[in-house]
Amino acid sequence: MKYAVVGAGAMGLRYGLLLQEEAGLDVDFVEPTQGSVDVIKAQGDVVYRSVDHEDKTPIKVNIYSPEEYEGTPDVWIFFMKQMQLADALKRLQPKFQKGQTALAAMNGMGHIEKIQEYFDDEHIIGGTAMIATILNNFGDVDFIGETSSVYANLTQKPSKVMDEVQKDFQAAGLNPSYSENFMGTLLTKVTFNSVENSIATMFQSRMGHLIEYKDFVSTIAAPLVAEVYAGAKAAGIELIETEQEMLEQVDYVSRVGNPLHFPSMYQDFVKGRPTEVDYINGYLADLAEKNGVPAPNQRLITNLVHLAEAMREFNPPVNKLAQPEK
Repeated sequence: MKYAVVGAGAMGLRYGLLLQEEAGLDVDFVEPTQGSVDVIKAQGDVVYRSVDHEDKTPIKVNIYSPEEYEGTPDVWIFFMKQMQLADALKRLQPKFQKGQTALAAMNGMGHIEKIQEYFDDEHIIGGTAMIATILNNFGDVDFIGETSSVYANLTQKPSKVMDEVQKDFQAAGLNPSYSENFMGTLLTKVTFNSVENSIATMFQSRMGHLIEYKDFVSTIAAPLVAEVYAGAKAAGIELIETEQEMLEQVDYVSRVGNPLHFPSMYQDFVKGRPTEVDYINGYLADLAEKNGVPAPNQRLITNLVHLAEAMREFNPPVNKLAQPEK
């Protein structure tokens, strides 16, 4: 199949380059941010890819703004910030065609409802990606650590397109798996991010540094996770991992999987951009409260991240992305 990746940021570049270089597939990049388009074109339609901070390699790509794109992909892959997606979809609306599939494995929640305005449910795939990637600058990406991802059709039924996506993603080294639990799949990643992304951002820490605090899982992660599982149960949603498995995942990913990684929320935070905390911790607090379950810890973390954003004016954060681990 042919793919168009919307968003040439960290994850968009990782997916697109893996599909292009490892699976040998036809991939276009559609970048709503004009500054990014300009940089990549100025580099000769080249993106620079590193792996674990090493072997920086130029790779030729097809890059377009939404308005100039004329391709006809089988699958659109959306990797935008939640707050950017609505505008990107509006700009791309004239390019969408009947029968095309939309796939999104974005951080946070809220994107599926926006995509439903342009694609029917039978052609929407949601996913979660446990894949650490850093965008050093426009057109300069660093692949960090291992890859693992899970995908589900919105209809929660098998499909030919899903079979082809799984085959292509496997060839690309994305290590995909398939689920028929759509909301449970998406909420599982958001739950993980509500711990790792938000806490690491506030304390400007690598994931591995958090776990060095001996009570991190029991006193920080566990109360946050418990609120999510109680709220999801009240909403009739079963996550694809048990509550204990989620806590074990927090420990494993922090300690073994990606200990040197700075989460994407931190990457936004240190560059002065708004974070996606409202679509992660805020969403989970809303879900619980709407179903009669209090979520004071998730709500507090949401407010504290916003406080940290406001405090950047008085205490500018230090960008540690390029610094070696101490």
